Amino acid sequence: MSKYEISAANAKSRGTPLEFTRNIGIAAHIDAGKTTTTERILFYTGVVHKMGEVHDGTAVTDWMEQERERGITITSAAISCSWTAKEGPFAGIGHRINIIDTPGHVDFTAEVERSLRVLDGAVAVFCGVAGVQPQSETVWRQMDKYNVPRIAFINKMDRTGADFFGAVEDIKEKLRGNAHPLFLNIGSGETFKGLIDLVKMRAYIYRQDSINGVQYDTVDIPADMIESAEKYREGLIESVADFDENIANKYLEGMEISDEEFQIGIRRATLSMKFIGVIPGSSFKNKGVQMLLDAVIDYLPSPLDLPPTRAFNDDGEEVGIPVNDSGKVAVLAFKLMTDPYVGKLVFCRVYAGQLKKGTTVYNPRTRQNERIGRLLMMKANTREDIDIAYSGDICAVVGLRNVATGDTLCDDDLDLILEPPTFPEPVISMSIEPKSKADQTKLSTGLQCLAEEDPTFVVTTNQETGQTIIAGMGELHLDIIRDRLFREFKVEADAGRPQIAYKETISTVATGEGKFIRQTGGHGQYGHAVIKIEPAERGKGIEIINEIVGGVIPKEFIKPTQEGIMEGANGGVIAGYPVVDFTARIVDGSFHEVDSSELAFKMAGIFGFKEAMKKANPILLEPIMKVDVSTPDEYQGDIVGDLNRRRGQIQGIEAKHGLTMITAFVPLEMMFGYATDVRSLSKGRATYSMEPAHFEQVPAGLLAKIVENSPNSNRR
Repeated sequence: MSKYEISAANAKSRGTPLEFTRNIGIAAHIDAGKTTTTERILFYTGVVHKMGEVHDGTAVTDWMEQERERGITITSAAISCSWTAKEGPFAGIGHRINIIDTPGHVDFTAEVERSLRVLDGAVAVFCGVAGVQPQSETVWRQMDKYNVPRIAFINKMDRTGADFFGAVEDIKEKLRGNAHPLFLNIGSGETFKGLIDLVKMRAYIYRQDSINGVQYDTVDIPADMIESAEKYREGLIESVADFDENIANKYLEGMEISDEEFQIGIRRATLSMKFIGVIPGSSFKNKGVQMLLDAVIDYLPSPLDLPPTRAFNDDGEEVGIPVNDSGKVAVLAFKLMTDPYVGKLVFCRVYAGQLKKGTTVYNPRTRQNERIGRLLMMKANTREDIDIAYSGDICAVVGLRNVATGDTLCDDDLDLILEPPTFPEPVISMSIEPKSKADQTKLSTGLQCLAEEDPTFVVTTNQETGQTIIAGMGELHLDIIRDRLFREFKVEADAGRPQIAYKETISTVATGEGKFIRQTGGHGQYGHAVIKIEPAERGKGIEIINEIVGGVIPKEFIKPTQEGIMEGANGGVIAGYPVVDFTARIVDGSFHEVDSSELAFKMAGIFGFKEAMKKANPILLEPIMKVDVSTPDEYQGDIVGDLNRRRGQIQGIEAKHGLTMITAFVPLEMMFGYATDVRSLSKGRATYSMEPAHFEQVPAGLLAKIVENSPNSNRR
């Protein structure tokens, strides 16, 4: 039986066989057209009968009030649809496509990160005018990180200045992607009217009277484009031949390559992660989306096409978990959401086994069992109850209590941890206080729920002042949090001025001795540890190494000492900011047979670390942002001068389609209020985006001011 034929038994048990399931994400720079593309897919697949529009606030996947007001995607929305290809290897077979529409704004990058972790393939959407934009590069790196095969959709080909081949070259140069057109555009801007299929060598012309783009005519390639089509088909064959021996042999021998052979070769190339097929279109004008859907079916992977997902046992050894309905249950909880009707929703990707309603699963992190109360198939903010979720499915679970983003849920005799998504550290914080005592409890509840949902949103309490501090990825991120507190949790709260999430680190090797000795009427307390710390590479994090020999510190007191070092690193000695990028070694110490305890050694770890850090020439680090500004040429000088005044370092200036693209590294501390300033400098015509880049040492001239204004400085 062919891999592409439906197994009757399999189809009966799970509805759609695994080989005909696609889990894909739509990802791109903000305003490239992700949500509009998703809306068109839902229309053509019959999920909706009227196309929603982002600018009207009627898009199905932008269901939050804040999304509809601002015209941006804030939270990734999952939705399922079905599509049947008319031709090719999968002709006539109904496929189920699970789609996640992801945000484009960098403040909500965690949504993209966790979505790509559980997806099998992706559609990278690019603007036909702007090509590869700053956030496109970030999303591309995230796809590389999780080894997600992808195809590219060059959107907005109806816009004046659209350049399909320029966008393809952009992908090659800026993203180092081996990009090749699968279709060519017929016309651009106002004259964009159809596509040329380079596999089947025919043209599709959309009828002018077809409002929804449903009807198009299949015709011969226009005479003035035959030479161009043959040239790009030749390049496509040569590229695919590197991944398919059959096509390589036929090409070298001058033999005819059938359409189906060609499509299978393109699929093999796409799955290798070293080839990107590119399709032009205009989602807003309803052109090219059906061809994109066919490409999703023909070229993006099913769960069966991917290697076993990575998991780790108790010893940290890597184990592969293959997709298998009859295997033991292995599920990754990748997103939490508070639903006003059903409470906590946990979005899950089932990697192996069958997740059944009413059964119990095991959480290796908490060492507790959890009961599956309800299983839901999500369609944006609506839901459908199901009894079973099969391997390869994306679903939502109701009834789980102690679950966090990235947790594994499995059979209790499996006890493996699936590789969780990773998230960036928050770069900005502010204090928040309820306006009345009545709001205090609601504020606490709301912040807890929002922190559970969003791994990049962190809530802490300043132990000295008692203030509640919220931290996130940017001003917009925290603004949305405050708005949600007001609307969803009915909390009236005041927020302080945004604060920078500075870090501290060390620049030399130093040793510190920590002693905790207390004498009381009964047993006393005795802990003694010698800690040696040394700088690590920027971005490496914290490593603690036990170098105790001869039992000078008993084994049972090593872990408390390590915990003490970590606790000491929560607040450095310059201004009380977290300490990063160092290696700590426990090299010596002593203990008392009667008085030593875990608490005493934890305190010794704290004291030893603090003493060592004071000697290690500590330095303060500030977050540096990568800022990309797109401006009309006439405002270039003013904007570059303004960035320089903000301590910015210009990295590059590029002219493109009458605009100047400026890239710079600027300290976050200097970027507050930039949205207003850049509009003022350009009469509202420039746009910008920024994302965290790295940390750099604070200039000596600014250090005293930052320390003085630090909310943590009274810890010193």
